Amino acid sequence: MSLTSGKDAGGRRGARTAAFVVAGAATCAALAWTAVALTDSTATDAKSASTCTYTPTGSATKSVGVPAFDTVTARRPVMYSLVTSEGTVTIQALTTQAPCTTNSFSFLAGKKYFDGSECHRLTTQGIFVLECGDPAGKGTSDPGYSYPDENLSGAAYPTGTVAVSKAQPGRNGGQFFLTYGDPTLRMPPQWTPFGNVIDGLDVLRKIAEKGTVNGSTDGRPKEPVVIKSFTVQVLPA
Repeated sequence: MSLTSGKDAGGRRGARTAAFVVAGAATCAALAWTAVALTDSTATDAKSASTCTYTPTGSATKSVGVPAFDTVTARRPVMYSLVTSEGTVTIQALTTQAPCTTNSFSFLAGKKYFDGSECHRLTTQGIFVLECGDPAGKGTSDPGYSYPDENLSGAAYPTGTVAVSKAQPGRNGGQFFLTYGDPTLRMPPQWTPFGNVIDGLDVLRKIAEKGTVNGSTDGRPKEPVVIKSFTVQVLPA
């Protein structure tokens, strides 16, 4: 993504967009979901932990530095606890499949990068996601560095998936989305899955039931969803 969308997420960015349209049964109107993604020529799927690099972008809204990477510690099993104003979501991180990504999110969590930020997008038709991770709450920021895609081979986004969204093509950063329902539109494997929700789907669905602030199927949540804390628990190997 990004899952960027119109004015709510800072406008379309990049040279290529993928548009998905769901026809409205009563009015023949359509919901268009526009997702900015890497083009074929720029996509780089990290094949192993040893290929992981973090490239400074110089555009951080909230600067926290650049993470270090260790091939051993990055693969340790961890869980994330995402405490929001609407409840807690527990995520099992996919450290083996996406070590570069999970290491980055663990780093950002340790720096309290997400704390106090507001989830900026809710989609309630075609794809069913809550998108968060921008300290500015606009869906346009990165943490000051980017890193390659991972875990894209056969990637899918069923209920409970947590994946990286992009502020710009080629820039995996700190934004992410959580799916609270199976998509009814095909989502191509363009966003790194790095976790699975193991508890708290009811929290996401409660947020979704309230809808968006303007009543559309794609916009800011009707009631602000604020991340109170994002913490990491290292599990026994």
